Amino acid sequence: MIRAFLAAAVCLVAVSATAHDARPNYVQVTETATNQFAVSWKVPASVPGGALPYPTFPDTCTAEREPAWQQAGGEYVGQQSFRCSEPLSGKTLGIEFPIINPSLSTLYKLRLLNGEEHLEILKPSETEWIVPDAENRFAVATQYTWLGIEHIWIGIDHLLFVACLVFIARTPRRLLITITGFTVAHSITLALSALDMVRIPTPPVEAAIALSVVFMAWEIVRDRPDSLTRRFPVVVSSSFGLLHGFGFAAVLRDIGLPQTELPTALLFFNIGVEIGQILFVLALLSGYWLLKPLLARLLRSGADGTVHWSSMTVPASYVIGCIASYWMVGRVASFWA
Repeated sequence: MIRAFLAAAVCLVAVSATAHDARPNYVQVTETATNQFAVSWKVPASVPGGALPYPTFPDTCTAEREPAWQQAGGEYVGQQSFRCSEPLSGKTLGIEFPIINPSLSTLYKLRLLNGEEHLEILKPSETEWIVPDAENRFAVATQYTWLGIEHIWIGIDHLLFVACLVFIARTPRRLLITITGFTVAHSITLALSALDMVRIPTPPVEAAIALSVVFMAWEIVRDRPDSLTRRFPVVVSSSFGLLHGFGFAAVLRDIGLPQTELPTALLFFNIGVEIGQILFVLALLSGYWLLKPLLARLLRSGADGTVHWSSMTVPASYVIGCIASYWMVGRVASFWA
């Protein structure tokens, strides 16, 4: 009874987490002709209609038309164009919230006529940034590392898959090998896809990623020692890692890669993903050890009062499988939407 209650509680927390829209605002500025710029921006639909933000340009620029809004799926999309008397290098761009910023970051991307790209992440407390004169390698490395960390932490499907890998591995040595296999595999397909050497449509990839989480949850619940997942977890993690790499690359393609610092951006985005992944694994294991005494009293597992690993991983896997199945059905249904 207590286990069922715990599973239901975890399910409610997980569903609440998935319901929260943690996506940032996204602003794309493209130079279409000399000192002429087309601006488009996306705002999550969780933001009230009267609080929709809009980009700001320096005084040397004049808006050629008022912002045009439309709602597309789970976001608002705005468009506008500007004509400037001077280049934007060294000038200030920003975002203006008519009421209050609902704790959203803003991803600002500028693409110039010569192919040069600049990218900046504005925290909720920041509303402006100064366009650099040229791409800076250190700045690109810093920004794309943060983007990688941010993506893995808001990519709940990827995190649930990593959690399943932790449940499957059980021992530190197997965990290290399993996570390494997943890392190497998704790094390969991330690079190939981001560089347009291999391209797969995003909707099927997202549906397959959800299916991979369902499969891993099912394997944990079955708990068969002779299964391929139990005997060779690195084989399974590497195989699905190739799939998850395409999911990471879809995000990176949307963000874009700076043309003059492309290898740096690609490398440090991947490093950011790994940092976020390691932090999640450490948080998961730390939570287990901190809650172990409490769970020992609630679950009453073992004659000696110890908590068996499966007494937590099996209920958690039911919850994970339930959520991932919901995602999978929704993503497959979107093929015909």
